[in-house]
Amino acid sequence: MRIVPVLDVMEGRVVRGVAGRREEYRPMESALTDGCDALPIAQAIRTRFGLSRFYLADLDAILHGAPNIDILRSLSDAGFAMTVDAGIHRYEDAAPIVAAGAHQIVAGLETLDGPQELSDLVEQLGASRVVFSLDLREGRPLGNAARWNEYDPCAIAGQAIEAGCTQLIVLDIARVGTAAGVPTLPLCAEIRRAWPHVAIITGGGIRGIEDLKRLDSAIVDGVLIASALHNGSIRPAELDALAH
Repeated sequence: MRIVPVLDVMEGRVVRGVAGRREEYRPMESALTDGCDALPIAQAIRTRFGLSRFYLADLDAILHGAPNIDILRSLSDAGFAMTVDAGIHRYEDAAPIVAAGAHQIVAGLETLDGPQELSDLVEQLGASRVVFSLDLREGRPLGNAARWNEYDPCAIAGQAIEAGCTQLIVLDIARVGTAAGVPTLPLCAEIRRAWPHVAIITGGGIRGIEDLKRLDSAIVDGVLIASALHNGSIRPAELDALAH
């Protein structure tokens, strides 16, 4: 199971996301390094945990259409493989993110204009470079679900797969940063049963290594983690043991 550190960026700084209440997000306080600039934080995580594939949620882009291109470029230049959610609505929005060095583009349910735009994105970039994010709040789809003619999360996942996606993020933002456990496992299992070939990543609410052990035994391929890496809840030796 792949461990994917998360960088939530707002106003050019890494912030601690809590329960999707973005107006309350504050600069990240990390035991790994001083300050809240993205590059030093990413470097500290790589040094301590040996992880270099990151998920970047660019909240300036998602909320205001103002992507942090310089931050993305600096991370790419430093050797980080970045999966980036920059709040794209359609394929054209992805072009500057790709040019800045993004390894993969996240097409998020919260912002994407619909399944046809997702199909266009996969056709232009290839399935390996597009990740569909099934964005939820308390189990309910975010964004305009009417564009998908569906309100059932599993059915929306099916449309994304029909559009050509082979990688999904299943994330309930109400649990992000809460250390309250991961609520999406039943949905992940449902998706896995229906589409066993699809890679599934989840996260939100990770408390410690025991949560990762439960995820590892469930049918997921990766997990997004932020707070538990910064506050010492997960130690490098524990991740090494999990990997073996």
